[in-house]
Amino acid sequence: MSERTFCMLKPDAVAGRHIGEIINRFERVGLTIERLEMGMVTLDQAKANYAEHKGKPFYDGLLTYITSGPVVKMIIAGSDAVKICRKLMGATNPLEAAPGTIRGDFGLVMDANVIHGSDSHESADREIAIFFT
Repeated sequence: MSERTFCMLKPDAVAGRHIGEIINRFERVGLTIERLEMGMVTLDQAKANYAEHKGKPFYDGLLTYITSGPVVKMIIAGSDAVKICRKLMGATNPLEAAPGTIRGDFGLVMDANVIHGSDSHESADREIAIFFT
């Protein structure tokens, strides 16, 4: 059964010119890039996407960072898309991410960890609605 998920290459991935390599990793495992858009994240989109972190010490820095430069927003489709994308991304903290994962290979610090991906089907639906209206 095919499902859809949302992934976003963050400003550090774009600035580091890792877009093609990261997209290639999704395609090599059989996932399909159903929709792709490069652009800026608005402050309203950032607040909606990271609402669960409001009030945490890193929240304001997260909003500043994600709106600081261009990102690549994607809808990725395929069997077990959420689970496979999470595995390809690696641990949220790049220092804990295994080599061969996106964050393990391209991430440097927790605050700029290259990629965001939905953690559930519900999150995917919510995030797709935020970024692809």
